[in-house]
Amino acid sequence: MDQQIKFYQTGTFTVGNRLLAPEQRAVQADMERVNSLNSGHRACQGCGEALGARYAIDAAMRACDNQLIAANATGCLEVFSTPYPETSWQIPWIHSLFGNAASVATGIAAAMRVKGRKNVRVIAQGGDGGTTDIGFGCLSGMFERNDDVLYICYDNEAYMNTGVQRSSATPPAARTATTMPVGPEPGNVFGQGKNVPRIAMAHAIPYVATATVADLRDLERKVTKAMTIRGARYIHIFVPCPLGWGAAAHDTIKLARLAKETGMFPVFEAEHGEVTGVSKIRRRVPVEDYLKPQRRYAHLFGQKPAVETIARIQAMADRNIRTYGLLEPEAN
Repeated sequence: MDQQIKFYQTGTFTVGNRLLAPEQRAVQADMERVNSLNSGHRACQGCGEALGARYAIDAAMRACDNQLIAANATGCLEVFSTPYPETSWQIPWIHSLFGNAASVATGIAAAMRVKGRKNVRVIAQGGDGGTTDIGFGCLSGMFERNDDVLYICYDNEAYMNTGVQRSSATPPAARTATTMPVGPEPGNVFGQGKNVPRIAMAHAIPYVATATVADLRDLERKVTKAMTIRGARYIHIFVPCPLGWGAAAHDTIKLARLAKETGMFPVFEAEHGEVTGVSKIRRRVPVEDYLKPQRRYAHLFGQKPAVETIARIQAMADRNIRTYGLLEPEAN
């Protein structure tokens, strides 16, 4: 773990940290950062995916001495960053199909190996739709072969680019264009979906981690660590979507932090199928604090609150807390 930076050392929770010594600053606080995803893109205000991609790719660039190629699945990140004939990417960047980013990245890594360019590293990236659904088979194949690729999933929990349709990462009870808040169990049904970090662990690949855009240092550290490892690696980044979630643009970081503090999104890392570290909850809060700022859950808080549904969501968070040991002993 890197050193925990306290609030009083910086005077701010923001990414700047300019009051710290240069060697303690985050990548995004360094004037020499490469700005891999540069200004001029067309992401929505408060887009968690744009933040996550900027943090992750800049950290990867620093870790591999700027010798990096990225394959990008179709989706929000591709659409808002490369409206033809423009691009906001300042790195070698290849647009793949919706479902084959992992395979394209595998081919790039193989080409670099044949050419003797072992110093050139490869990243594949996509949203939850291109990762957990359409690209799932290619991703599993990449894991099974242990290809030398870091795959990053930016999870905003639905197909945001095409109209906010449900994906297999959409949480229970959430409203989307295809899981409307109607009927006896409004919103997305319970019991469906995929936990891809756990599936990646089941492949026993060298490194798996989860992160959020609310903890920049943790995200950058995990990307940096992943780039020191050879073989298949997977990082799942939680990136709130103000448009699709019906949340305020200025609440992106707050929601990402609440997802962790409620236990809705456990933050951990694993090596070869075994959990090696977790990010503990600092101040446990009920799931209502996370759900209420999002209009996709508004149907749970009407004149007659859906108490049973909220309790089921709370039970999911509690199970995550128990499974990963997210509370300090004295907090239990």
